[in-house]
Amino acid sequence: MNGVYARYNEQKNCIDVTVYEAGYVLRLDCEKWEERIKTMMNSQGRLDALAIDDPMEYVRLALDEEMQVWVDAMDDESVW
Repeated sequence: MNGVYARYNEQKNCIDVTVYEAGYVLRLDCEKWEERIKTMMNSQGRLDALAIDDPMEYVRLALDEEMQVWVDAMDDESVW
């Protein structure tokens, strides 16, 4: 079975990414990745929901260092 699977681990507040073809698991600690991100109540809630609902996108934002840009877009009320 080839592929990548990600799921949110609510007991540890992290995302576990399994890479089947390589046979390893990557654990991304959400608290550590978010400690340097400046959020407001709205964007923090959306970031939490993203980790739970679409953990692969959360991992992509974190590893590509685009999380602050995404959070800023969520806080920008002129867009909505």
